[in-house]
Amino acid sequence: MMRQIYGIVSVVLAAMPAHAQDDIAHGKRVFQVCASCHAADAETNRFGPYLKGVVGRAAGIVPDYRYSQAMRDAGANGLVWDEAALAAFLYSPKTKVPGTSMRFWGLWSQTEIRDVIAYLRSTQ
Repeated sequence: MMRQIYGIVSVVLAAMPAHAQDDIAHGKRVFQVCASCHAADAETNRFGPYLKGVVGRAAGIVPDYRYSQAMRDAGANGLVWDEAALAAFLYSPKTKVPGTSMRFWGLWSQTEIRDVIAYLRSTQ
């Protein structure tokens, strides 16, 4: 199952247009469903850890946030939030990191996923 998800995400990412065509404004609007739990533009933890600087960051390392054991283990085992990992997580958090405590079903639209990642990249 995981191999299928990674295969699908890899194919989708390969088919995505270049960063210049990402819609950051759309990503910011889509991110509003995440904003009740996550801050994207400040280093402030909420119900979830802040996401400012998440692109390129190891999983489970934001200071003063109590991660699930699954997320801490994922980070300890080398999970870094690059664009492919973020896309897989945004598509299906519980598939990407089984045992995560994040209560989110995922985004189904590849356009939304791509644009949310572009927005997160812009808040670095």
